[in-house]
Amino acid sequence: MRSDDDSMLSAQAEPAADAPAQTHDPQGSDPLYPGDSGLLPEAARRALVQLLSGPSLEQRRHPRLWPALLQHEAVIRSRLADLFLELILDADRGIAFTRQADTGELETPILLRRAPLTFIDSVLLLYLRQVLVDAELRGQPALVDRDELAEQLRLYEPADSTDRAGFEKRVHTAIEKAKKNSLLAPLKGNADRFEVSASLKLIFGPEEVEQLTAIYTALAPEPDREGAQ
Repeated sequence: MRSDDDSMLSAQAEPAADAPAQTHDPQGSDPLYPGDSGLLPEAARRALVQLLSGPSLEQRRHPRLWPALLQHEAVIRSRLADLFLELILDADRGIAFTRQADTGELETPILLRRAPLTFIDSVLLLYLRQVLVDAELRGQPALVDRDELAEQLRLYEPADSTDRAGFEKRVHTAIEKAKKNSLLAPLKGNADRFEVSASLKLIFGPEEVEQLTAIYTALAPEPDREGAQ
């Protein structure tokens, strides 16, 4: 299991029935610019770039790129494999992203940037994933408010902390990092209300979530027993 400091902010589907098995598009594409030797059409290239820039390509957020990904899935997988990367695609949820391929003992260059997570970052992502799971069970969008997120993260402020301002700054930074990595998408007309990216359900598997949750629950401050009496 990866530790929370090594976690990375970057269901396999069968290839489309009409996807070619070869590593290039047999029909090719017209050059898009002088000197262009690429074989993929423009939309498929943009889908590939989105996968590389991350953190994900989603059917609902990228409606023009998703069909191109499915149509040229085999070719895009091959392009990524050339870079020692693996395509993870869940067609049912409409989510795709890349990760470093498991190359065993073969040493390979690391292309994807790793973003170390602080304790607060990890707590936030676990909470967002649970919000996502609950929303899916209700068949509703996974929506959260900034104040709600801050309140949840404050549960993990050390009881003997004397730097409230510093902790609030870390809370703000964690939320902004999630936004920057497209794990939180601000709603139009309300910059403090967000939709949680469905990719979180694939990035954190159930076993990893269970283990991390147990650790963080143990670290959370206990409720005020006297106040509860």
